[in-house]
Amino acid sequence: MMLPDLSEERALLAAGYSHVAGIDEAGRGAWAGPVCAAAVVLPLDRPNLAELLDGVRDSKLLSPARREALLPVIEDVALAVGVGWADPAEIDELGIAPATRQAMLRALSGLNGQASALLIDYVRLPESALHQRALPKADTRCLSVAAASIVAKVTRDRLMVKLDEGLPGYGFARHKGYGTRQHSHALSRLGPSPAHRMSWQPLRDFAP
Repeated sequence: MMLPDLSEERALLAAGYSHVAGIDEAGRGAWAGPVCAAAVVLPLDRPNLAELLDGVRDSKLLSPARREALLPVIEDVALAVGVGWADPAEIDELGIAPATRQAMLRALSGLNGQASALLIDYVRLPESALHQRALPKADTRCLSVAAASIVAKVTRDRLMVKLDEGLPGYGFARHKGYGTRQHSHALSRLGPSPAHRMSWQPLRDFAP
């Protein structure tokens, strides 16, 4: 299994970009809830940085408990962490790709200017003037992007658990808004909630 490292970040550092922000998102494919993006700037001049972040991987490869345990480690080690959201109404209005970019730009704004270059999983941000590299599978290759994937996933999962308390019956705490059999059965029984993305299948089946 490929482990994320700092080779891309250090190449940018050598090119003169002192603060590299890794960016990733969570919730892009869900039927309900927002998309959450995170941006993480690591202290690339710390000689033991990789050891401090041992265990940080693409969030999809980690258990929920492991992600929760790594989040405070990332927050303690990072120079800056930003989180941004795009809600279901915005996703319906703009489409998922533009809404995801908006969430990423909002995460960037949370860094308070502490980024000079970006490493992003697949996505490019033409709205940002910062130097950027969009890499396939960046969350498995780049430590800063893997860290961002954990921040985004844990932050969004926590929100979906809270959403489950306000909108009981859909199982948001379990499936986090993704398309599962339980979620489909709940939709058939209850109809869509305000947290659902009405432009998504199978939500379009409920449109008036």
